[in-house]
Amino acid sequence: MSATGDHSLLALWSAPRSRSTVFFRTMLERPDVLSLHEPFCNIVNDGSTRAGDRTVESADDLMDVLLDLSGHRTVFFKDTTDCQYDAVFARQDFLKRVRHTFLLRNPREIIPSFAALKPDMALHEVGIEYLHRIHQAVLEAGGQPIVLDSDDFVDRPESTLRAYCAAVGLPYREDTLHWQPGDRAEWRQSASWHADVSASSTVRRRPRAYARTIDNDPLLRRLHEHHLPFYEQLWEQRLRIGT
Repeated sequence: MSATGDHSLLALWSAPRSRSTVFFRTMLERPDVLSLHEPFCNIVNDGSTRAGDRTVESADDLMDVLLDLSGHRTVFFKDTTDCQYDAVFARQDFLKRVRHTFLLRNPREIIPSFAALKPDMALHEVGIEYLHRIHQAVLEAGGQPIVLDSDDFVDRPESTLRAYCAAVGLPYREDTLHWQPGDRAEWRQSASWHADVSASSTVRRRPRAYARTIDNDPLLRRLHEHHLPFYEQLWEQRLRIGT
């Protein structure tokens, strides 16, 4: 819980293509939570983001606004680590007071999915090493990070959401697992990356096959080899989800 009362500031960090927007979509079904989509990434890519009724143009200001908003209601945001937000490492208040969750997906699946959308992807854009760096910073600041496996989320969505809600102090709501398909204003700044979620109405696994994989593409294999150890270290710390 936040230091300001009965409200919380909840962060969901993930590498890109890790099903985080589907997780975010479940949170949009909660009227008791203000849910923000990739506010840090929006600032990096577009120079600004909306947080409540405010326009924010820097990561430092965003952290101040998020902490302030959470003094009045529970706030949830999700962000991806293909962009980098080094300002967070200087903010011990943000690292410690926020309830940080890290959503994992195997880089063997992330990398071909990302490469299909951005064929010239860079090493850092896989995002798992940076995800690990934020996780370590939260630990060093005295925070209590939560690690979720996105395979658990798509294969056992109810159990995973129940475990997440219990871990962060939210009441579980079964109705968040179903919604009306359609684009959302919350992800308009990056809509081309979220077509599957826009077409969805619930949480489910969506198998995909890609021409380029880590088995047949030397570049993708090199990206995988670099990020795999960071994934494995985080995966060992995951929340075990019961059936």
